[in-house]
Order: sequence, then structure tokens, then C-alpha cells
Amino acid sequence: MRVWAGALRAAAAPGPLTGSFRERFDFGGRDVASWFPGHMAKGLRQMRASLRRADCLIEVHDARIPLSGRNPMLQEALGIRPHVLVLNKMDLADPRRQPTVLERLKQQGCSHVVFTDCQRDGNVKKIVPLVAKLVGDSPRYHRAEVRHSSEAAGVLRRERDVAIVRPRPCGWRDKAARRRPGFAVTAALSLVTTHLQSTEYNILVIGVPNVGKSSLINSLRRLHLKKGKATAVGGEPGVTKAVLTKIQVCEKPLMYLVDTPGVLPPRLGDLETGMKLALCGAIRDHLVGEDIMADYLLYTLNKQQQFRYVRHYGLTEACDDIQAVLRRVALAQGRTQRVKVLTGTGDVNMTMLNYPAAAYEFLRDFRAGRLGRVTLD
Repeated sequence: MRVWAGALRAAAAPGPLTGSFRERFDFGGRDVASWFPGHMAKGLRQMRASLRRADCLIEVHDARIPLSGRNPMLQEALGIRPHVLVLNKMDLADPRRQPTVLERLKQQGCSHVVFTDCQRDGNVKKIVPLVAKLVGDSPRYHRAEVRHSSEAAGVLRRERDVAIVRPRPCGWRDKAARRRPGFAVTAALSLVTTHLQSTEYNILVIGVPNVGKSSLINSLRRLHLKKGKATAVGGEPGVTKAVLTKIQVCEKPLMYLVDTPGVLPPRLGDLETGMKLALCGAIRDHLVGEDIMADYLLYTLNKQQQFRYVRHYGLTEACDDIQAVLRRVALAQGRTQRVKVLTGTGDVNMTMLNYPAAAYEFLRDFRAGRLGRVTLD
């Protein structure tokens, strides 16, 4: 408890008066630890190996941090395939910021952006037609098996034409369709053409942890196949730990998606980016610290004049003192703990406010949208 109180005082110092807000956030020399466990390194290798079989890349990112936090290690892959950026959890982001976000992303080279809400399937139906159009229009859509089938089709067409114009033998009778000149070649050509027309779309889904990649796949299956979950989802980062097999999400066109584990860069050089990723759940809370995360969240809410937390927790007015806010959160949510205190007359059990639990509730309320729709970028 003593450590927590010290951390809160240091984070809030110098203590501003109620109603005045900090112009910048002081990290106090602290760092945001990167989270790059073994399954991320393995998943990154598998993703690179799967790229040669992918017709298109769907990059899923959190709509609350649309301009920051995208893994630069994945950027090298985006230039060699058609690319769709899906900004998921749009129901938690500020809709007034969408035009500015789209303009900024367009300047960065992202011209195909879809905002989605996979919990309610919002805008998800736009993805399949967009991917089909991009793949169909792209000169990169010439995988080895398709190219070989095209070459085989050309050979069969020439064989059919030669067989049809070949002089008929004396006494020839057309007794059955299968005895026609070139019938076998025509049948083989029909099979190859059918293969070419029904060649499936293989889509690789990439992104940082806990942005809703698996939820997107399940949402697409609900919409187009009327089927349930094909891959596990969770509110914590790291649920998907390996590159999975192909999962069908659509029948016409035949489309398969491959779910991949969320991958962060091994090192986060920008503290602001790391803090935003942590607030959105891409980095485990304990690696950053709930105390400084809660304080940074309060700083951001005040900076953007998002004061819904005042009414939600019953505060009299907006406040920039994280300790005062967490005290109110603990009282409102009933977050207390029993502490044994040593006195001259013996041990005394006291009920005290549980500040770590209050910080966790503050973060959880933000992630659930109970403090308003907030875009951190």
C-alpha cells in the first residue's frame, strides 16, 4: 500500500488544482516494457512463410489508436500484396475523428480502410466485396498453381482445335457424343476452366495483439456462412498463439482466412505509443503498471475534454489528481481490503480502500466504453 501511495503521488506531482489540467504527461523516467513472448517470434516466422500463399492481407487494428501502434515489422509485407486496413472496435472510438483519421491514413498510403464492430457485425459485410475486387484487379494474383492451370488450359485448347479440324476417316459415324473428335480434350479443358473460375481466395489476417482478428473471422462466418465460432477469442492479448489453418468465411466467392497471433515489435521506442497500446489491451497490464496506466488515461480524458467519468463516478467536477479519482472509484465500486495494523495494544484489522483494484476498474470501464467513446490518437 505504501508503494502504491508513493507511485500515485509521484505520478500526480506537482498536484494541480481541481479544474486545471496537465499539458504534458511526466513518465518519471519509467519505461514501457515490450511483450514479445516465444509464441510471437514463432508466429512471425510462420506468417512470413505463409505470405507466398496469400492473395491479400487484412491488417486489423484498434480504432481507438488508428495512427499509432501498428507493428513496423509487418509493414514490409504490406507492399507486396493487396492490403485492407480494418479498424475494429469502432463502437468504442470517437466517430467525430473518423474523417481526420481517414485523411491521415491516406497520406500514409492506406487507401482501403474499413471501420468495423465485430460484436454487432457492423460494416463487416463490406470486407468480402472489397477484398474480392482488390484481388481480382491486382496483377499479383498469379500464384504458381493458377499460372500452371492457365498454361494447361492453353495447351488443351490448342489440342481441342487440332482434333476438331482433323479430317474425319472414311465411313465415320457420329454414334455417340463421346466419340466426337476432341471430346476427351474438351472435357479436360472444362475441368481446368472450372478450377480456374473457382480458385479460392487465401487471405492472411495480421495485426498486434487483442485487436479482434479472431472476432473478425467469426463475424465473417456468421454473415456469409451462417456458422458459429471457428477460432477462440478473448479479452486478454495472446489468445491466438500459432498461425492457424485456413478457415472458410465465404462460399461465393470461395474465401479462406488464416488467423495469426498478434505480434508486437521486440522493442517499443515510444513511451506514448506503448502506453496507448497498453490502454487498449495489446500489452498485459502488469508489464506497464495499472497505476501509471490509470494516470495516463485520466490525463488523456482531460486533455480531450472527455468528462463522462465525472458523472460515472459521482465526482463534483473534473479532476487531474489520479489519487482523488481512484479514491472515488473505490468508494463507488466498493473496492476495499482488510489490512492488519500493528498497534501498541495488539493487531487491529482495518478496512482500507483498495487502490490497485480501483485502478483496474478505471481501466476496465474505459475499455468497455463506459467512460465514453474515446480515440487516443
